[in-house]
Amino acid sequence: MRPAETQLLKSFLATLTHRSSHTRLAYRHDLARLQDYCDKHALAHWRALDGRQIRGFVAERHRQGIGGRSLQRNLSAIRAFFRYLQAAGRADNNPAEGIRAPKSPCKLPRVLDVDQARQLLEADAKDPLAARDRAMFELLYSSGLRLSELTGLDLDAVDFNDRLVTVTGKGGKMRAVPVGRYALRALQKWLKIRPAMTGPEQAALFVSQRGGRIGPRNVQQRLRTWALKRGLANPVHPHMLRHSFASHLLESSADLRAVQELLGHADIAATQVYTHLDFQHLAQVYDRAHPRARRKKTA
Repeated sequence: MRPAETQLLKSFLATLTHRSSHTRLAYRHDLARLQDYCDKHALAHWRALDGRQIRGFVAERHRQGIGGRSLQRNLSAIRAFFRYLQAAGRADNNPAEGIRAPKSPCKLPRVLDVDQARQLLEADAKDPLAARDRAMFELLYSSGLRLSELTGLDLDAVDFNDRLVTVTGKGGKMRAVPVGRYALRALQKWLKIRPAMTGPEQAALFVSQRGGRIGPRNVQQRLRTWALKRGLANPVHPHMLRHSFASHLLESSADLRAVQELLGHADIAATQVYTHLDFQHLAQVYDRAHPRARRKKTA
């Protein structure tokens, strides 16, 4: 690229003051890679780039192991840059328009199996912090809460009579979720201990050692340590308990709509990621339910 073309790139990057520092840095990196591609293929002017060459750039990056999301961001940066060039009269068209990045393979969420969940949660909570931790982890798994929903709970969120917890999810949307008996039992034990850890003015259901509302980072660290002590080989994070909740419900019921409601997903597509039932379970359902699969009873 000629110095004048490099200066155009610098001028564009200088206009991104309204963007976050993360976005500005990402665009700078993405467009630097595009400039390297142009130099490699002896393209002296931005006007020389067309859709075929943008596709070649994307394909080359993909062969280098760059994922679909990163490539989509690459294309967003290029489209924004060429809109700037068009407005400045330095480009006739936007060669990145209409070009899509290859899709990344869908990553299934990591979950605990039922035995691992039992191993994690069936621990004797002898001290106050352990009793609090078990109540938190039981509730995460029992009701499929997000970490932010758990730490945002107040004392009045749990209805022990109806066995429900009312949570505030994304966008401030509230939903009531059933609470299992093990979680209720753990919560009752924790609530007996809680007054010794905080004052009556504190509304939070779960509090830290200092008496304030427990924070997400604290919960993550406690769960990681708890899982190691319980002998689980892989790291466990709070969202894994939510994933496990959804996966285990679907394996038992296959009621996708109900799980969507329990998770608080606005779009059922977000819930469909949990439909990765193992083949053995599917085979058992098929053998039990399909009329052409049922074995004839022998006389």
